[in-house]
Amino acid sequence: MKQKAILLAGLTALLCSSCAIVRPGEVGIKQTLGKIRSASLSQGPYVFNPFVTTIKKINTRTVEAFNALDVPTKEGLTVKAEIALLYHVEPSQASQVYIHYGMNYQEVIVESNFRAVVRHVSASYLAKELFAIDRKKIEREIYDETVAGISDKGFVVDAVLLKSITMPPQIFQAVENKLKAEQESLQMEFIISKQKKEAERMQIEAEAIKNYNRTVSESLSEMLVKWNGVQVLKDLVTSPNAKVIVTDGKSPMIITDK
Repeated sequence: MKQKAILLAGLTALLCSSCAIVRPGEVGIKQTLGKIRSASLSQGPYVFNPFVTTIKKINTRTVEAFNALDVPTKEGLTVKAEIALLYHVEPSQASQVYIHYGMNYQEVIVESNFRAVVRHVSASYLAKELFAIDRKKIEREIYDETVAGISDKGFVVDAVLLKSITMPPQIFQAVENKLKAEQESLQMEFIISKQKKEAERMQIEAEAIKNYNRTVSESLSEMLVKWNGVQVLKDLVTSPNAKVIVTDGKSPMIITDK
């Protein structure tokens, strides 16, 4: 009875070891006596001889390769960057990925290329630019170079996400001071420009007043001044108030007493 139980357990273990299930989001690679079948296995159950055959399962879902890196800048400084790569294995290329890079393909080919690209892109920017520039621009550059580096090797790059850039405190303070100085310089240029425009406006206004006075002065003849004086005297004579009028015949001086 005991021997039957042992035999049954052995047969069960053998049966289990000779079955494999390829789940959704996976591709199976069947290897028999060291030889890889050209066709990949789609999802479903498979029975195989465990003594001569193994089935490797390659994940084709999108996965995240996260990296916290010390990256160089154009002026030779080092900043810390937290950046993630979202990628997946192209199902039709799963067997080639396994043949060339093994099951450790993420570390062997994906992350090594990704880290090299990140450092190359960051080295083309100054520290202040990495801190202040639009992150989408950097993400796009890293994405394009990563695609160029690994897309022909059986991988699809889904996205590059730049999560943070951290500088050493002294560098951060220096960059912040420089940005502040640049902002103050721009503000001062604005103020100077505004003052220049105001001075130009005042000069134009003064020139206009000068021209107006010249025009008025040139339009006033001696006969017109005398005529206006006569009209004033005429109005004073008809006024009911008591008054004393002193004049030299050219222009009146008026003293009115009610």
